[in-house]
Amino acid sequence: MITIVVAMGKNREIGANNQLLWHLPKDLKHFKELTTGHPVIMGRKTYESIGKPLPNRTNIVISRKNDWFEEGILIVGSIKEAIKFAKKIDENAYIIGGGNIYEQTLDLADKLEITLVDTTLEADTFFSKIDEKKWTKTNEIHHEKDEKNQFDFSFQTFERILEK
Repeated sequence: MITIVVAMGKNREIGANNQLLWHLPKDLKHFKELTTGHPVIMGRKTYESIGKPLPNRTNIVISRKNDWFEEGILIVGSIKEAIKFAKKIDENAYIIGGGNIYEQTLDLADKLEITLVDTTLEADTFFSKIDEKKWTKTNEIHHEKDEKNQFDFSFQTFERILEK
């Protein structure tokens, strides 16, 4: 199963200047619970914004730069190659960004794990519109803002509608 994990604002904004737009510890904990023990697939810029391999996960980074190397990650040249390696490791792989990678994998994904943040912020990277003919929301858990989480947000799960 291929799952996209993304946090986005009300206008589908996900980032600016290669950085997340908010700091939500509950969302980071949720992300860790979802992905720990599984391969995570990301673009090079997303990896560079994180700064190091995510622990207890196989980090698969897609890069077109031939001379780029980082210790502790698997570097591949395409999404197809990334998914092939991920499937050899675990049947559950997680796509974790960035915008270009999300766009290229939306049609390959079986599930979306979205954190919908109740705000609109300036951004330069956005998530694709979710086609309600292809996806159905199967779960939603709302969280109120608190002293550590600056915005209200909801964890939403969407599953692909199988064509008959």
